[in-house]
Amino acid sequence: QVQFVESGGGVVQPGGPLRLSCATSGSIFSIYLIGWYRQAPGKQRESVASMSSNGATIYANAVKGRFTIFRDSAKNTLNLQMNSLKPEDTAVYYCRPPNSPWGQGTQVTVSS
Repeated sequence: QVQFVESGGGVVQPGGPLRLSCATSGSIFSIYLIGWYRQAPGKQRESVASMSSNGATIYANAVKGRFTIFRDSAKNTLNLQMNSLKPEDTAVYYCRPPNSPWGQGTQVTVSS
């Protein structure tokens, strides 16, 4: 089964940027639909942003205007550029197509 590996998490101050990457063994561009999700402590996992193979994107209201999902053809990765980060963005972030297994995720902590 195809696996997805997230990276790029870390600790960042409020207002700062961070970029997450998601790698897979196959072509990231051949995936019909893939998205970023997050799970904060004590909360349910939620969708953050998704992208279809034709480039259409959907964002959660909480991240609109701050986060950008995009694919990097040179690196064959799905990325999430996060700007103007807030403490409430603190969570473990995952990437995957619908109905695929969850990976390890990458921890993002927004704190001063």
